[in-house]
Amino acid sequence: MRKLRVACAGAGYFSQFQYQGWRNIAEAECAALANRDTEKGRQMAERFAVPQVFAGLEEMLDTIRPELLDVITPPSTHREFVAAAVERRIPVICQKPFGRTYAEAAAITETAERAGVPLIIHENFRWAPWHREARRLIDEGRLGDLHCVAFRLRPGDGQGSHAYLDRQPYFQQMPRFLVYETAIHWIDTFRFLMGEVSAVYGRLRKMNPAIAGEDAGYIVFEFAGGAAGLFDGNRLNDHIAANPRRTMGEMWIEGSSGVLRLDGDARLWWKPHHQDEAEHRYDSGPTDTFAGGACERLQRHVVRGLHEGTPFENTAREYLVNLRVQEAVYRSHAEGRRIELADFDPLQAT
Repeated sequence: MRKLRVACAGAGYFSQFQYQGWRNIAEAECAALANRDTEKGRQMAERFAVPQVFAGLEEMLDTIRPELLDVITPPSTHREFVAAAVERRIPVICQKPFGRTYAEAAAITETAERAGVPLIIHENFRWAPWHREARRLIDEGRLGDLHCVAFRLRPGDGQGSHAYLDRQPYFQQMPRFLVYETAIHWIDTFRFLMGEVSAVYGRLRKMNPAIAGEDAGYIVFEFAGGAAGLFDGNRLNDHIAANPRRTMGEMWIEGSSGVLRLDGDARLWWKPHHQDEAEHRYDSGPTDTFAGGACERLQRHVVRGLHEGTPFENTAREYLVNLRVQEAVYRSHAEGRRIELADFDPLQAT
């Protein structure tokens, strides 16, 4: 199989995991990166053997003529960068948070769809090995009828005036933070594991006065199949794990046949109903990258789709469903009530 020519935009903290993924994929080659700070771009390029660095995105696209653009930049750039690629009919992977608002994300999606250009959102948590294995076990029927899912987010990186400054300092300035930046991962993952969301109830709060947005809260989910879900998150406390950021917390999936539990070291534990719990062995992926190699797994999925024409997960259109749930959570918190998704319009003013 010939190598897919990839170009990337961005050289921030998180981009290292995507460059690592591209370096590992034999079916693709990262031919260039563009970054406004060219010195920072050169450092990233040297680290991951990217041959060319550009200061401007359009110059890179016109020079390299890639077959895929990986946008690894903040939401404020997404509309411009995706439009530049779509104009040149280049498929795009776009980092999350996707766009600054639901309306902007919808407009970006429509731009790509009108041109018939694939646009996939880099929502990588569903690609973590533990979530893929949980999905496999659900499909196998191991859990029986699903009752509920719960995730307890405790990465322990959000206390004090220096919170997030060593990795992603812009976190401190985000007016909407916990749900928009972090819990959106579990909105998508819960949908991946449990099915569509029919209603939500959210209560959010800000615990660290040094940041602008909320950093703690509870979200209750109702799923169309009758199951329930709970996201219990704060970024201030940690949990029992060698690396609290590996899984970011702990999860329980309960069904009529038993309970599947994810611990902080990415181990899965299976407890059949009325029986003892035992470790469920599986390949939890490498420990030297983010979420067991979730970024690379997503990238491989996109490369395969472009080479073989197989369907993509997390197309922009599909991802708008996640953003609609996200907006319902914020509306629920603002109005202090349960929000049913069937009647909810995220573009309608409160």
